[in-house]
Amino acid sequence: MKIHFTRLALIVLGAGGLLSSCSKHQSSQKTGMRYNDKYNGGFQVFKKTHPAPGPGLVPVEGGTFVLGGSADQDVNYEYNNVRRRVTVPSFYIDETEVANVDWREYLHWLAVNFPNDRELYYNALPDTLVWRRPLSYNEPYVDNYLRHPAFQDYPVVGVSWDQAQDYCVWRTDRMNEQILRSKNILATWKDASGKGKGGTQAGGNTTASNEPFNTEMYLNGQVKGPGFDGKHMIPDLSPNAKAANGGKRPVRPANMEDGILKQGYRLPSEAEWEYAALGLIGNTEYENISDGKMYPWNGMGVRSPKRKTRGLILANFKRGDGDNMGVGGSLNDKADITAPVRSYMPNDFGLFNMAGNVNEWTADTYRQMSFEDVDDFNPFRGNEYKDKRYADASKGLLAKDKYGRPIKDPAKANRKLKWSELNAQQQAASTASMGGANNANGQLPAGIANPDQQAPTGTAGNTAPVPTKDQLASKPFNADMRGFNDSTNTVLYGTTTLVNDHSKVYKGGSWNDRAYWLNPATRRFMDEDATSAEVGFRCAMTMVGQTELHPGGGKHFNERKPKPFKSK
Repeated sequence: MKIHFTRLALIVLGAGGLLSSCSKHQSSQKTGMRYNDKYNGGFQVFKKTHPAPGPGLVPVEGGTFVLGGSADQDVNYEYNNVRRRVTVPSFYIDETEVANVDWREYLHWLAVNFPNDRELYYNALPDTLVWRRPLSYNEPYVDNYLRHPAFQDYPVVGVSWDQAQDYCVWRTDRMNEQILRSKNILATWKDASGKGKGGTQAGGNTTASNEPFNTEMYLNGQVKGPGFDGKHMIPDLSPNAKAANGGKRPVRPANMEDGILKQGYRLPSEAEWEYAALGLIGNTEYENISDGKMYPWNGMGVRSPKRKTRGLILANFKRGDGDNMGVGGSLNDKADITAPVRSYMPNDFGLFNMAGNVNEWTADTYRQMSFEDVDDFNPFRGNEYKDKRYADASKGLLAKDKYGRPIKDPAKANRKLKWSELNAQQQAASTASMGGANNANGQLPAGIANPDQQAPTGTAGNTAPVPTKDQLASKPFNADMRGFNDSTNTVLYGTTTLVNDHSKVYKGGSWNDRAYWLNPATRRFMDEDATSAEVGFRCAMTMVGQTELHPGGGKHFNERKPKPFKSK
C-alpha cells in the first residue's frame, strides 16, 4: 500500500484564496468581534488547512511501534537496540536519498551567490577521497562520482553530519523563497534578477545588502521593501498600516499565521527513520498488525517472493566476501557500488532504499542505552537549545551573520525571559563584545547573573543582587542536552571510548554491508565531521496540525464547527 501525495486532505493555497475562504461574517467565539474586518482592528484569520509536504517529501502517518523490535539478533553483543514501545508523530520524509545532482545544485547556488567566498564553497564540498582504498583502484570514483552525469542520480556520499545539517537549512530557504516568488509575494525571479520592471537584485538575492533570502529573517520582518516586495503581497487590514511605494492599499509580507511558508527541512530522528523504514502500515488494519518485519519488505529473505519479480534482490548490499554484484551475465542487484536513488521496490510508505545502497545519517547523538533513556513520545537525543541573538531588542531586530542568517547563542534559560532580563542579557553581550570578552560559550560576563537563577534589578546592565541560598542550590540550566544525565566521568569521556557528544547515529546498511545491517533496528555511529563512501542521507520535515492521514482506518468523532455568534 503506497502512500501518495493526493491522500492529503488539503493543500495550502495562495494567500488571496486563503483570505477569501474566510467568511466576511466569521467572528470570534470569545469576543464576538468579526475577523478580517479593517474597521475593528483588522485581526486576520485564515482558513484552517493541512499543509502539503515540501518538494521531494512523502507523508508518513505516525503511531506507536516497538523501537528495536525488528532486530532478531545482536551479532556484536552491543545491547544497543533494546526493545521499547514508543510513539512517533506524523511527519514527512524524503522519498529518496539526496542525490549527487541535488548536492551539485547546492554547490552551484553557493558559487553564484558567494563567488569570492572560497572557504564557504570548500567547506560544502563532499570528501570524494572517501573512495580511496590502499589496495583498490578506486581513483576514477574520486574524480567522477560527484560530477559526472552518469552518476547524477546516485546518492551523494562523503558528506558529514555537519554538512547535511547545513544543506537542510539551505534547502528550507530555497523552498520558501520559491513559494513566495511563485506567488509574487516576493518579487518574481525575473524581477529579482533585474530583467523585469520591479527588481535590481541578482541571482536570488533579496535584500538591500545583497544577502540571500532567509526564512527566519523574513518572518521577523527584516526582508521587505523596494526591490524585493512582490506585486501580490498580503492585504494588511491593521488600522496602523499605511500604503507604501505608491500602492492603493496597505500590504505586508507573509507570516507564519498565513499558512503559506512551510516547516524547515531537517535530518530525521533515529525513531522516525526506523519507523519509516519498517513501513508497518502495509500490514496494519484497525490497529492490528498482521505480520512484523525484519526488513522494509515482508518476509525473512532478501529476494522477492512475488510471481513477476520472484528471486530478484530487493536491495543493494554485499552478499559475501568478494561478491558485490553477482556473476557477469546475471548480476544479482545490478550495482557494484551505489545504485540510482529510485532503484528497487519502495516500501509501503513509498520510500526507496531504506535498506542498502547507502547508510543514512539521523539527527540523534549516539548512546548505547538511548532506547531506555529517552522519552516514549517522539524519542530523540541531541537537543542543543539556542536563542536568536538580538541586534536591537527594543525594535525586535535580529542579529545576522555575513550570509544573512540569524546568529544563535546557547539558551540561557528554560523559560521565557522577563523584558528586564532580556535587556540585561543584551546589554551584557554588548559589553562583552566591546571588551573583547569571548561570549561564544554562552556564559554571561562577570557581574551579570544567569537569568534562570536570579533576575536583575534596576536598569539594564546593573549588577544583579547576591543570589539567595535557594538560588545557589538550584540546578543551573544546561542548553546542551546531548549527554543529558550521563553518569560517565567527563574527564575520561571521549578518551577511553569513541563515544562522545559528537557521535551521531547512522542506519540502513549500504552497498558494502552484509544483510544484517539492512535491518532497520541496527544502529552504528560516526563522528559528526567524519565521512564515508557508505554513508549518505535524506531529509525530513515536521508535520503540523492533524496527524491522521487515512480517515478510512477507523471511525472517529468528527470535529464540530463553532456556531456563529448572534447578539440579541
